[in-house]
Amino acid sequence: MTNKPFSEYAQRNSPAILEVLRDEFSGASRVLEIGSGTGQHAVHFAAALTHLQWQTSDLDENSDGINAWVQSSGLSNLMPPLSLDVRTARLPGESYDAAFSANTSHIMSLESVESMFSLIGHVLGHDAVFCLYGPFRQAGAFNSPSNARFHDTLRARDPAMGVRDIEILDEFGVNNGLVRRRLYAMPANNHIAVWVKLSPISD
Repeated sequence: MTNKPFSEYAQRNSPAILEVLRDEFSGASRVLEIGSGTGQHAVHFAAALTHLQWQTSDLDENSDGINAWVQSSGLSNLMPPLSLDVRTARLPGESYDAAFSANTSHIMSLESVESMFSLIGHVLGHDAVFCLYGPFRQAGAFNSPSNARFHDTLRARDPAMGVRDIEILDEFGVNNGLVRRRLYAMPANNHIAVWVKLSPISD
């Protein structure tokens, strides 16, 4: 079996994220996670939220690592990863009643982030929720010097990366039937933004 990849950050932030998801996903049954990364979040959340079927997904390059975590967990409510690129993914409409993603919007291009919102708007049913964890700017301002430095580091690696303005994400949401209802402050200057699917999107 493939050695399980490990992220210290995922281990550290999982408990705080879980406390938000307990409330936000209390009425959900099928969750799509976009960008499951190492797979650690999926195992932690599926083990605690046993009423959910947790569907992992990521680019093919991360599938083996996620599968290693899924298989070793022995959890019946944790699904092997879908091969998913938000730019090209085709999934059935209204097939999930919740979606989750962590630390993805700042490493994707802005066009890919827009594609992610389009995909989520398509797969979520009415009143479903999308929780996005990570650093955000508000009104163009960083909430800490460390996030400003992080943004500069990302841009140096790839000019398409960067900490996103929450207002731009809100615009992507509205264009896909999603309206932000809550913004939770999290440790290490991160947030969880929560959008709710209000209306169907016509083709």
